[in-house]
Amino acid sequence: MELLRKTKSICPKCLRSINAEIVDDNGKVLIKKNCKEHGNFEDLYWSDTEHYKWMMKFQDDGSGVKNPKTKRVRGCPYDCGLCDEHKSHTMLGIIDVTNRCNLKCPVCFANSDALGYLYQPTKEQVVEMMTNLLNNKPVATKALQFSGGEPTMRDDLPELVKTAKGLGFKHVEVDTNGVRIANEPEYAKKLADAGTNLIYLQFDGLDDGVYRKTRGVPLMETKLKAIENWKKTGRWVVFVVTLAKGVNDHQIGEIIRFAIKNKDVVRGVNFQPISFSGRASRMEVKKKRITTDQFIKLVEKQTNGSIRVRDFYPVPSIVPVSRFVGAYLEKPKPEATTHPLCGVGTYIMIDENGSYIPITELIDVERFMDILKKATRELVNEGVISKKLRLGKVRVGAKLLKEIALEIKNPKIRRLIIKALKDGCYEALRPFHYNSIMIGCMHFMDAWNFDLDRVQRCVIHYALPNGKIIPFCSYNSIHRENIEREFAVPIKN
Repeated sequence: MELLRKTKSICPKCLRSINAEIVDDNGKVLIKKNCKEHGNFEDLYWSDTEHYKWMMKFQDDGSGVKNPKTKRVRGCPYDCGLCDEHKSHTMLGIIDVTNRCNLKCPVCFANSDALGYLYQPTKEQVVEMMTNLLNNKPVATKALQFSGGEPTMRDDLPELVKTAKGLGFKHVEVDTNGVRIANEPEYAKKLADAGTNLIYLQFDGLDDGVYRKTRGVPLMETKLKAIENWKKTGRWVVFVVTLAKGVNDHQIGEIIRFAIKNKDVVRGVNFQPISFSGRASRMEVKKKRITTDQFIKLVEKQTNGSIRVRDFYPVPSIVPVSRFVGAYLEKPKPEATTHPLCGVGTYIMIDENGSYIPITELIDVERFMDILKKATRELVNEGVISKKLRLGKVRVGAKLLKEIALEIKNPKIRRLIIKALKDGCYEALRPFHYNSIMIGCMHFMDAWNFDLDRVQRCVIHYALPNGKIIPFCSYNSIHRENIEREFAVPIKN
C-alpha cells in the first residue's frame, strides 16, 4: 500500500475533523481515516491509481479570496465563510430560496421540507446574498444558481431572477425538478422573460423505473413536458443526472444520445454521482458509490468508444484560458481553480445531421493550453516592453492570437474559439455553445470521502443570510442544518 498524500477529513458519525490518508491499494485509491471515538473508516476514492495521478497534475491553485467574510477560529472546515485559507474564488454562487419541495426524493442531499420548519429567505435577504457575491474580490461572482428545495415553489422566483440580472449577474440558472414548468407553461414563460438563461433540470433517466427509485414517483412524462415547455421559451436546458450504481448507471449512453437528439435546447449533461448526505446518508455507500473515473469508463463503453476516457479533462485544465483572456483584456477573469478530482468534462461538437465528435479530436488540448500559458507570459512581460516601443499591448495580443489560431485545424471551431478568447465575455461563448454539448461529471463529497484539500479549492459556493459564503461540500456535509434552523420559521399547519 502506497501513501499518495495526507489530508484532513471528518468523521462520518460525529463530523469532527480527523487526519486522513489517500493511499494506493493494488491499483485503486482509497481514503482511510480514524476517529478516536468511532473507529476506522475507509471509502473508495478513485478506482484507478494511474488515472488519479494523471488528474492530479492539473492542480492549479488560484489567488484565493481578497476579502474573506470570516476569521479562522476553529479551523477549516468549520470557519467556512469564506476564510483566508480558501485557495479559489467563487465561480458559481448558489442561493437556496426555499426548502419547500413538491417531491420527497430519497436521494436529496438538502433533506428538503422534511425537518418540520420552513427555510425561505425574504426577498431582501436574497438581495443581500446576491450583493455579497457581486462584492467578491479579486473577481466578482457573475454566475448565479437559484436552488432549494424546489425554487419554483416560490411565486416570486421570476422577480428574483429579474433582480439578479438588474444587479449585474450575467448568467442566472434555476435548479429544478421540472414539475411546475411541466404543469404551468405560463410560469415557465415568466421565468424566461425575467432573464433565466437556463434551467438545471433534474434528469435521472429515460424510464419511470429509474424515477421511482431516485424520486419515489414516475416522472418521465413530466420531464418530457418540462423540456417541451421550456424549449418554447427559447432558453437552454442542462440535464442533471444523480447517478447511483445499479439504479441508472446503465443509461449513461442513452441519456447522452437523448441530449444530442434534443441539441436545439440541451446545452449540457452534468452527471452527479450520488452524495451520501441528507436523506441519501441512509443508503449503503459501498453499494451505490460511483467514482468519477468509473463514470468515464462507463461513458466510453456505452457510447461504443465515440467518447473515450482520454476525452475527459479535469476542470482546472481550462485555467490557462481564463488567464490568457485576463491578460489580453487587462481584466481578471473567473478561474476554475477547483481541485482536479472535483469534476471532469468534455465537449462534443455536433453537426446538422446529429453526428458528433469530441473536441479532443479537433484540438490537442494539453498542447493548446501550454501555448496559452506561454502567450500569457508574453502578454504580461513582453506586453509591457512593447508599450515602451509604442507597438502597444494590443498588437502583441493580436500576434499571439494568430499563433494560437494555427493550432486549431478545424476552421469553424477556430473561429468560435478565437472569438471567445478575443472578446472574453459571456456573450462571446454563445456561438461555441450553440454548436456543442458539454458532457461533465461533478462528484460532490460527503462525510465518508470528505477531503479538505478539495474543500479549500472549491469554486461552487452557497451565499447565506448571515453574510457567509460556504463551499458546496462543506455546507451540505456540515453546515446546512444549523444555518437553516437559525433562519427558519415553524411550518404553519
